[in-house]
Amino acid sequence: MRRPTFASLLLIVLAVSGCDGSVLTEHPADAVRAPTAVDTPLPSASETPSATKPPRPRKTRPLATSLPTPTPTITVPDFTLPPTPTGPILGGDISWPQCPKGLGIPQKPTLGLPMPLRSAEFVVLGLTNGPAFTPNPCLASQTRWVRERGLWAAAYAVHSYPDSDTLARYGSEGPFDGSTRLGALGNVGHQQALYNLRTMRSAGLQTPIVWLDVEPVPIFEWSPDTVANAAVVVGAARGYLDAGYRVGAYSTEALWASVVGDLRLGIPEWRAAGETSLTEALARCGPDRMFQGGKPVISQWLESNRTRDITCPGTSAEMGRWFHDYP
Repeated sequence: MRRPTFASLLLIVLAVSGCDGSVLTEHPADAVRAPTAVDTPLPSASETPSATKPPRPRKTRPLATSLPTPTPTITVPDFTLPPTPTGPILGGDISWPQCPKGLGIPQKPTLGLPMPLRSAEFVVLGLTNGPAFTPNPCLASQTRWVRERGLWAAAYAVHSYPDSDTLARYGSEGPFDGSTRLGALGNVGHQQALYNLRTMRSAGLQTPIVWLDVEPVPIFEWSPDTVANAAVVVGAARGYLDAGYRVGAYSTEALWASVVGDLRLGIPEWRAAGETSLTEALARCGPDRMFQGGKPVISQWLESNRTRDITCPGTSAEMGRWFHDYP
């Protein structure tokens, strides 16, 4: 049963936590100081040899046997969008379903589905193998695939309701009051986010934003209490924001409401779709499809066993700045 005052409480928590979806920590490359050349001085006029007086022998110093080793630099692929995108940009999203068959947890075995089409200019990679605390088993190879093609990469993560053992393990670890049920659930969401970030970094994936995938998770169902579910989602959002990432939400009006009720975070939206079309995906960019009070940035549709995406009109330049500024 929903508690009518919790939506206000969540907004207060977000305000205090800085959970406005706009935080981005830049990661400037370390400056590398080039070795400074040292010129050997020319002899002064007083040291010039004359016909009547032999020159005074000059003291010599032994030559250095080694040169200083310059600070190594790491070449980061260019993930920036065109400086002035003029229209929607096509992309795709991948995760455990695109891994080769025979991987993954028993409840979510990998499917070997096709990778994005050549027309994709950005790819959003899933960090989980279905529920929280289960890593995408081929995230590293998918990250390499994206990098080798010079595509722009972002990340998304499925979040889910904890079982009793998980709640007992992580309920007191986080920024919320773990002595309360909602605080403990918020801490679990926070730990889910930290786990996903460790998975992401170990795979070498860099992203300016992490999308919260909020929808029913078959076999790993959310609870019937939307306020309790919302506490997990708020905790996860806080975890990504605390780590310096932008946060967005992936869902639809119906899916979002079925999981977290009327929770409003006001962060960018990635709008999900079924077996529809590009036309329907663009239609979902309209303000009437808003599910948590945020601006539509990406819309999705399914086609020939591929999940395809497109940037919503008027957002391509903003999205380009995200990638231009990161890392």
